[in-house]
Amino acid sequence: MTAHRFQDSARYWRTPLLPGADLLTAEYHDHEFTPHWHDAYTIPVIVAGAEGYRYRGSDYVAEAGSVPIINPGELHTGSKAVEAGWRYRVMYAPVAFIHALANEVAGQSQALPWFAPGVIRDPDLARRLARAHRLLEAGDDPLAAEAAMLDALSTLLVRYSETQPEPSRLAADDARVATMQECLTGDLAEPVTLAEVAQAAGLSPFHAARLFTQTTGLPPHAWRNQVRLQRALAPLRAGVSVTDVAAASGFTDQSHFTRHFRRMFGVPPGRWQGG
Repeated sequence: MTAHRFQDSARYWRTPLLPGADLLTAEYHDHEFTPHWHDAYTIPVIVAGAEGYRYRGSDYVAEAGSVPIINPGELHTGSKAVEAGWRYRVMYAPVAFIHALANEVAGQSQALPWFAPGVIRDPDLARRLARAHRLLEAGDDPLAAEAAMLDALSTLLVRYSETQPEPSRLAADDARVATMQECLTGDLAEPVTLAEVAQAAGLSPFHAARLFTQTTGLPPHAWRNQVRLQRALAPLRAGVSVTDVAAASGFTDQSHFTRHFRRMFGVPPGRWQGG
């Protein structure tokens, strides 16, 4: 008997019960996610198969029933870890929502939740997250769906949230990287050269590129494209056409935008927008 092989199929959708969030129901076989980040907490539960991913310098495999959570702004990849591929459900939960929930759970103000790298193997938590995701997607019982969502996310926070460790990088390097990032994001629709970015930080182009890549995990041009893609989401949600968003985001044309968008989100922007 031939083992089931998953297809590359993804559906992004939204719910008023989790404002500002994107939710994903998907399975993948051939698609590979290049290094990227999300502004939200990435909270997946693997339903079947297994996903491999690289995160904070290490490689992980998340099998069915596990929760490979990713902190906001953290670079990571994604691809099949078994021949069949993988199927999962994902909540991209806004930082403000998770932070507010953490404060409510603790009954007092808390630091921004942070989750240690690694795969969470907690069958009970996985069941709660999967159930909440299914109820949110069905949309026919908002009361049950919201209760399940709050139960699942509060369980995640109580069992696994920590305080983010202090960064070890030198303050001078942090300041230089921040200056370069400011230069790269000043006007995303306008071209910028490596020489200009380096000059802003008081470094040679070689040293600027090396420091930036070592610190962020991406070279300057790739990091800038990630910012462009993240900032494209709000106008897409608002119904702005893909062509207009591509132009405003600084991509050379719609096909260029679509190619980068698909590599990051697994679907073209038109399909993501229709979620």
